[in-house]
Amino acid sequence: MTSAPPGGTLTIAGKTVSRPGSDTMRLTGPGTWGDPPDRDTARSILVQAVHTYGISHIDTADAYGPHTAEHLICDALYPYADHVLIATKVGMLRPGPGQWKPLGNPFYLRACVEASLRRLKAERLELCYLHRIDPEVGLDDQIAVMQALQDEGKIGHIGLSKVTPHDVRRIAKELTVAAVQNVFNTTARFDDVVELCAELGIPYVAYRPLDAGRLASAPGGPVKPMQWLLDHGSHIAPIPSTSQPRHLAQIVAAVEGGN
Repeated sequence: MTSAPPGGTLTIAGKTVSRPGSDTMRLTGPGTWGDPPDRDTARSILVQAVHTYGISHIDTADAYGPHTAEHLICDALYPYADHVLIATKVGMLRPGPGQWKPLGNPFYLRACVEASLRRLKAERLELCYLHRIDPEVGLDDQIAVMQALQDEGKIGHIGLSKVTPHDVRRIAKELTVAAVQNVFNTTARFDDVVELCAELGIPYVAYRPLDAGRLASAPGGPVKPMQWLLDHGSHIAPIPSTSQPRHLAQIVAAVEGGN
């Protein structure tokens, strides 16, 4: 394992973790559906991320596959090292490849959390995001069930994904928001939630930091876009996703070079 986490550290959900994390979305089949083409390679990426490169923030969702990524994480990393944060998300239906639909029914959210606990072989989900706010279900009902699951010890910390400043301010009045996860990169570089999170002391987890790989393949590779994110605010934690070991190595080299 590396002597120091690449890109520095940040405290998320009570754990000090590497600022760049690893998103598992691309460790599935096409359309974020089914198994990856090479399960052994997908598994090795997780092992390398944690045990070779010192990445201690692993991000996933029950919708990735669905369920594929959570099974892979358990297979590759269980039992989990104390310093590693496994963050998952609930509240998204997958009707088919490339199809996504929020479902915030409280009974469904509870069932999702229970199922993720089983797949990850975890006593509690250290960080669990509401994957999307479902506009067809009362927000208070969605928040209430997440809070109840936290009170029961099944969720350690609650996060929000793809939200607006209004969403964050409203929900932060009801519960402690442990992290916010939105798209943020040098292409999509305008998100008022970034500054709001800095103001409220909430870690901001930037997903698609390399714009689904497009920025990584530009001249200079991932160095400039990754360093731009790290320099943009000490509360920002980018979570690049890759299905190739050589891309993982390039991402780590990019953030280590800027340290």
